[in-house]
Amino acid sequence: MSTAGIPLSVDAGVQPGPARKPLLSVRGVKTFYGNIIALKGVDLDVHEGEIVTLIGANGAGKSTLMMTIFGDPRAREGTITFAGRDITRMPTHQIAQLSIAQSPEGRRIFGRMSVFENLQMGASINKMAHFNEDLERVCTLFPRLKERLQQRGGTLSGGEQQMLAIARALMSRPKLLLLDEPSLGLAPLIVKQIFTIIKELNEKDGMTVFLVEQNAYHALRLAHRGYVMVTGNITMSGSGKELLENPQVRAAYLEGGHH
Repeated sequence: MSTAGIPLSVDAGVQPGPARKPLLSVRGVKTFYGNIIALKGVDLDVHEGEIVTLIGANGAGKSTLMMTIFGDPRAREGTITFAGRDITRMPTHQIAQLSIAQSPEGRRIFGRMSVFENLQMGASINKMAHFNEDLERVCTLFPRLKERLQQRGGTLSGGEQQMLAIARALMSRPKLLLLDEPSLGLAPLIVKQIFTIIKELNEKDGMTVFLVEQNAYHALRLAHRGYVMVTGNITMSGSGKELLENPQVRAAYLEGGHH
């Protein structure tokens, strides 16, 4: 069921601390693939210390927004700012050096490299400054990876590869963690584990997280605030709780026995 045409709700989400400039701000962003418009003027904010989720059907433009934030593809119109700095035209490698890390859709780990080498690649962005400390931290978060440090990434299970993709992103000590479809194709038990870890990163470490997710139920339960995207437009926003309880959101994204 489409939610196109639903008015934007008042954004009454949890915003930790006093009102201040967002850590990430997206304004009027339009992105094209050739002549086809994928994002049609997107506005979205992520404040420091928040988990913000973007939900929507497959093909709505969620991953395109995530990739546009990282500079590939580029926004043709609009602006993207991070910590007050305009990053709209910045090359991807420079964006990564500003303490933004991405765990992309489909994991995209280095399959021929060991788990340890994948983690080194993540740490290389800040020149291995705290490698041993950060390695210990991600091995505590993901004990499964600790057992498999010398194993090739490509031989891991889907769930382990997703853990590795998140761990690799964390090795750069990001101020903002972008997670694109972390639950995709995983067993429910592994999904639960990964969402628990995201919550822990936010609550214990104060990690700011922008989460793109098809599993609307888990994402909205986890998030302080959420946005709904339909065919390249943001159609609704609100607190995670508001969106979970919204009848249109429930009808479009939550029917099918999520408990």
